[in-house]
Order: sequence, then structure tokens, then C-alpha cells
Amino acid sequence: MSTLKANGPVPTGDVKISQKKPIFPIKPALHKYLKEYQREVKLPLSYRELCNFSDSVPVYDKEGKDTLWETPLYPPNEIVHIHEGLKQIYALLKASGNNRIVEHKFIDRIDYCAFGNTHPFRIRIVNRLNDVYDYFYVKQADASRVYGLELEEIMSPNRVNFVVDEHTLVEEHIVGIPGDVFSKRLMENPDYNPIRIAKEFVKFNERCFIMLLGDMRSYNYVMQITPDFDDFQFRIRAIDFDQEFYEGNMKVYMPQFFKENFAYVLLAMEHLTEKTVQQYQQEERSSIVHRVRIERHRLAALRDVSQNEQLSPPENIALLKTQLAAHYRNQDYHQCKSMTDIIELNIKNVIRQVKL
Repeated sequence: MSTLKANGPVPTGDVKISQKKPIFPIKPALHKYLKEYQREVKLPLSYRELCNFSDSVPVYDKEGKDTLWETPLYPPNEIVHIHEGLKQIYALLKASGNNRIVEHKFIDRIDYCAFGNTHPFRIRIVNRLNDVYDYFYVKQADASRVYGLELEEIMSPNRVNFVVDEHTLVEEHIVGIPGDVFSKRLMENPDYNPIRIAKEFVKFNERCFIMLLGDMRSYNYVMQITPDFDDFQFRIRAIDFDQEFYEGNMKVYMPQFFKENFAYVLLAMEHLTEKTVQQYQQEERSSIVHRVRIERHRLAALRDVSQNEQLSPPENIALLKTQLAAHYRNQDYHQCKSMTDIIELNIKNVIRQVKL
């Protein structure tokens, strides 16, 4: 069953997120899973400690616009402890705790965002020998986000790097051009093949729908561009996993229905036919099946852990399984009792479709 359709009606882009998703704590069973797969470490600094700032100043971009990030101001006697702790966290994230990689690095700035669900801190760390810098993020540990990150690791072509300690989640920076910036400034670059961009959006749309990764508006993913010997290759990568299997509206998990993605939808409708859309969807399903088979034990362990968690209101589960039953014409969805059941059935559907 196709989701994104070429040469059809343009989506209205009226999908709304019902409400701000609450933070779900990580329970012991998930902590055990994370420890088994080397995602859990003891951190020298917690998220709560970073929240102990006395004041902040807004961060503006190069054009003088408010970025919605703030630079927190810490008491002078806390700065050394915080910076040293952040350097050690970076070493844990990048080199399993080998502090030699931070010998010549310093914390250049700390930014805080009160806008996102997990209220992240963005850390910029700089190598003083050559001024090369990197970013990483310290966030509130949210079970929904952790499940989203793990499903991304298992079912997508992308690798994600994160660690957890109690109430603290640390994530590696995902490099790329923000999707909204790319669509406004770079999409019409004559050196870029619009068919390749449209193809990637179709695959991304299909992957999100199967994984139940919601709210993929253009500022919640990045475009990665790789020069090939005769062309440019594109990959869309999600950077926000807060809305993993929470909402009840099926369209929330389909990026094509967000108005912020209209440029990508229009590109697909202009350059792809119905047949090619179906071909790219089938390619993505086949890739997912291949990954699921390789990581079947890890996926089963994640399923067993999430099966007993209530990460979405019962009314959202009821609405989503009803909509998916109609969409796939599969009454088995009515038997699902959790979002985990729904994703498992999605995967089984994909396996059946690939075999046809």
C-alpha cells in the first residue's frame, strides 16, 4: 500500500501535534537493555547539574534572529567542574572514556534550549591546536526518545551514538544541513539532481511510517550530501526522536503531510511517477527487512522491554490501530494492545510485502 503518491492531490499540510508529549522516565528493564548493549555509562556530570545556572542570554544567528537557544551563565566557582565534566563526557561518547582525545580540547560554549521536549544543552568543544570544533548534546533522559534512537539504529541505514546515565541522555551531533534550510536555499542548486532528492524523501517518508517516528517537520531532520564520482548522493536523517510512537493520528508519522515539507512533496510529484514512487518504497522496505533480520535478537529484546511500558495514552493507541487497520486493510491491527504491537505488525506487513 503506497503512502506518498505521485501525480495525486497535494497534501494540505494541516497535520497538528495534539499536545506536548510528557517526559517518560527510563525504567529498570530499559536500563538493563541499555547496559547490555553498552549504552549505559556512569557520567561525571548530570543533566540536573547543568540546569543550575543563575541567568542566561539569548543566542542570535548571523542575521540577528533569535535562535530560541540561550547561553546559560554559571557561578564562577562551578565553571571548572562543569567544563571538566563535559570534556570527560565527550571522551566517553567518542572514545569509551579515553581522556587522551580531550587533552588539547576546551569547552567553547554551552547553549540551552527551553523550546524542545527534552530541554537540551548543546555543547561546543574545540581543539586548541587547530580550532576544529565538534558538538554534542546533554538532555533529559526520555524513554520515548531512547526507543526512537534504538529503532533508528536497528531499522535505518544510520548509526546513532548516545549514552545514558539515570536521568541524563548524551547524544552525538548528527552532521547535515537542516531540512528547512536545504529546501529554501539549496534544493534548486543546478548541480543537484532533483530526482535523487525526491527519491530520498520517499524512502524517508516510508521509513518513518513503518517505525512510527512522528513530527518529522523539515527542521527535525537534516540533509546529508555526499559527492559521488559523477553525481551527488543525498540522505535524510532524523535528529529529533521525541515523538516516537506517541500520537494517535496516522499522518503524524508521514512527513509528506506536514506543510513544512511541502517543497519536498512538490519535488516528488513533479519528478516521480506512481511507478517509481512504489519502486523506491519497495527498495526501502527490502532494506528494512534486511536490517531486521540481521538485528532480530536486539529488536526482540527491545520489543520485550517496551511491551510492558505505557508510553502513549490508550486513546492514541486505539485511534492509530483503527486508522492503520483501514489503511492496510488488515483487521489484525484491532488486536494490538500497545504501540509496540503496532510496530511489530508493521514489520510483519513489510516482510510479507517484500516476499510478494
